[in-house]
This record gives sequence, structure tokens and C-alpha cells, in this order.
Amino acid sequence: MAQRVGTTFAAVDVGTNAVRLKLVRARRDGSLEVLHEERDPIRPGEGVFETGSIPPPVAARLIETLRGYNGICRRHHAEVRAVATSAIREARNGPEIVKRASREAGIDLEVISGREEARLICLGVLGGTPARTRSLVVDIGGGSTEVAVADGEQPRNLYSLALGAVRLTEIFGSSGKVAPRKLGIMRGYAAEIVERSLPARITGAPRTAIGSSGTIRAVVTHAAAAGTAHASAEQIARAAGELALMSPLSRRQLFDPARAEIVVAGAVVLEAVARRLKLASIAATDRGLRDGLLLDLQRRHEPRANEVRLADAAVAAGRGLGFDEPHAWQVAGTSLALFDALAPAHDLPARARGWLQVAALLHDVGHAIGYQRHHKHAAYLIQNADIPGLTEHERDLVARVARYHRRSPPELTHAGMAGLSDAEARLVRKLATILRVADSLDRSHHQPVTRLAARLRNGQCVVRLEPSAPLDLELWDVEHELGLFRRVFRRRLVVDVKTTAKT
Repeated sequence: MAQRVGTTFAAVDVGTNAVRLKLVRARRDGSLEVLHEERDPIRPGEGVFETGSIPPPVAARLIETLRGYNGICRRHHAEVRAVATSAIREARNGPEIVKRASREAGIDLEVISGREEARLICLGVLGGTPARTRSLVVDIGGGSTEVAVADGEQPRNLYSLALGAVRLTEIFGSSGKVAPRKLGIMRGYAAEIVERSLPARITGAPRTAIGSSGTIRAVVTHAAAAGTAHASAEQIARAAGELALMSPLSRRQLFDPARAEIVVAGAVVLEAVARRLKLASIAATDRGLRDGLLLDLQRRHEPRANEVRLADAAVAAGRGLGFDEPHAWQVAGTSLALFDALAPAHDLPARARGWLQVAALLHDVGHAIGYQRHHKHAAYLIQNADIPGLTEHERDLVARVARYHRRSPPELTHAGMAGLSDAEARLVRKLATILRVADSLDRSHHQPVTRLAARLRNGQCVVRLEPSAPLDLELWDVEHELGLFRRVFRRRLVVDVKTTAKT
């Protein structure tokens, strides 16, 4: 179902240095009209990288800010995606703060991985870029730095470094004037982290990077020559030295107070990344994570287009694990045909079709570890895979569907359903049952079914097969799934094989 004109989306970004809200409305031409933006520099990551926890006063400020954001979103009837990055990700009390955000502020806060953060930043900066254009995106946050190389808007390489402007500032106490010796130590520390986290050369990466964060914009604006919108690596290095020698008062005359405290560390990180990747220059943009969140939300209202992107990502992951691609595509095609035919019976959201497709494409990747227990290996690999377009929670659902493609049936009380809501467990059960039938219909892995049509009729799900070879193994195997299918969908599954007329 395509999005309705006027649909409102909201992105909430709980970063290390600030919390931000961006609210937009979809226009008829597909563009997004900005309705409201807020930035609250409450420093959610204050103290996290020294103590390992978010202090109670900071947590209280965060919850109060999120409560206000929720009120704005409710007034606009917005569809919201709220994410938290490195500060909440690393804080010992991060899980408790996530619970408080839901309970006290009405915001479902999703703690995203560094790679998912990099993907969303990449999408936000490069959304709509022609597929043949290769780009390099760098984002320096408070706690981490993300680097992405992309063709068009599709990331080829994603990196997340445990190095950010707030983290480095807290480690070295660099919010004030920084002596040359301390600056040298900071540079050495940043260079070491960057060298451990980034390859010396990323094949095909351009030498001009796009910098997407507020910290990069501040550093590039300060370092660039008058009238230019980019800064060279040498200018960045020179700016780091100049900013370090400034007093806090002098920096506050150039930047807002919160940015002034961390800008030296930000310049040091940017310098280290530029040197490691041998960049000629960095150009700043005002697009980033929130724009990626909003574009991602918008595309969820275009399920079929999103399925193509998800399939591409799943196949890329599968190829990296040496999967049986013809079998994967056969099972995926059969799974989707069954999903569509069963629509009146399964009552699942449209986006579940894409999750089923990914699970079907990757259900056998566990063979990369070993045949025995390969269904469980597949679940583990999917949970830890890089599949752009899936949130961490969605990836977990997909992994559970793949886990149940063989052996134990996906019963609601099975241990593998632990941690899911009742609705999520039922969704996994239905999708896994479809996947089991689809996998059975290519048990030989030789794709003997050349055409399949499925429809509901008289309380039955009738599947009509046209074979290119005998289906004895497939028909024997699918017999084992008939009982489960009937329990889950309250329909008999009838498999009808078209026979070739004798001449």
C-alpha cells in the first residue's frame, strides 16, 4: 500500500551530545515538508565514557525532553521512529532508561548498532543519489564515528568506530585550553583507534568525503578558506592546532557553548580519519541520521519497493556466506506466493512479506558453519548480519522465522519464542510455517517446480504445481507439514501436481 499524501513522520535521535526531533509531512510528489525541528543539547552521554553510566539528573532531563517530543508527535498524529546511539548503547543503565522512555515518556526508544547508525546516516545524506555515483560519508558523533562508502544511496562498506567528540573530550579533559603536549597525545590516541577500525585503503572510495554531523560542519566551516564549502586535510589539521590553543571563551565566541567544549576533540577525530583514508578534502552537509530515519519510515509505506532493497541486501549477505542461491530464490518465490494466497487467513501486515522473503533467502546460511543444527546457526548469522533496511528487532524476527524452517515446529510455547510479545510470536509462527512448506517444495535443491499457483478455496489452500522433473521427494517432505499448516491457518493444504497429457 502506497503512503497517503499528508502522512506525517517523526524522527527522534538520542545522541551523545544532544537530543533532536524532526517532523515532516509527505507531499504528493514524494518529497517531505519539514513541519518542526528541535535540538536540545542536554548531553545524554555526559559521564558515560568515564563512569559507564548515565547519571540520574541527566536521565531525568532526557526523559523530560522525550515526554515533550511525544506530545508534539501526538498532536501531529505522526508515525515515530526514535533511536539511541552510542551513549545509551554503552551505558550500563541504558536498558533501564529505554524502559523509562516507554513507561514515562511514551516513546519506544530503539538502541541501534553502530552499523545501522552508519546505514541510516548514509541513506539520509545520499538518498536519491544516482546509482553510479560513489560517495564516502563520515559522521562524527559524541561517542562514535561512522564511515560509509556507497554506490548511489546503497552502502557497500559500513564502519563504526568507538571514537567521538564527547568521548575523546572526557578521556583527555580537553574542554578548556589544550596544551601542545596533550594535543599530541590526543592525536596519537585517535590515530590508533582509527587505524584499528578502518582499512588503510577502501577500494574505490573517493578522496573527497561528505561530512554529515554538527561537529564536522563546525570544524569544516572554521577550517575552510573564505567563500568555500569544503576544507582540505591540511586545513583540518591546522584548525585542530588553532582551536586547541584557544581559551574556552574564545571558542564560545565562534561556536555554541556545548559545541565549543568538544570541538577540539572533533577536529582531532576528523584529522585522524582524513589521514587514514588519505582524503584530499571534506565537504559538510546538514543532512544526516534524522533524514535517514525519515526516508526509511517513508519507504516502509512502499512495501514492494522496500522488498527489492531488502532482497538485494539479503542476497549480498548470503553470497558472503556461500549460500545455495538458486535454492534460496526458489524457496523465496514459493514463500511469497503462499503469503499472498493466504492473505485473508493470515492477517499479517504488508511489511511482513519482506521479512518472510529475507528469511527464505537466508534460511540455509547456517551451512557455512555446519549442517548439523544449521537452522540455529542460520538464526545466529542473521541476527548478526548486515542487512540494510531491517531494524535490529526486525532482524531478530527474521532470524527466528529462519530458525524454525526445520526440526522443532514454531509453537507459541517453544523456548525459541522467548522474549516476543504474543502478536510477534504468532507472526513468527505463521511465517515459519509458510517457509517450511516452501522449503519442502524444493527439498531436492534442484528446483523441479517450474511454476506454482496458490489460492484459497472452500476452506482449503490449494497449491498447483507444474514440474520439470519427478516430485517424489518434495511431495513426501511436504506431507510432514500438513498438520502444522492446518493448526496455524485453520485450512487444509492441498498440493495438486499438473500432469503432462500423453500423446
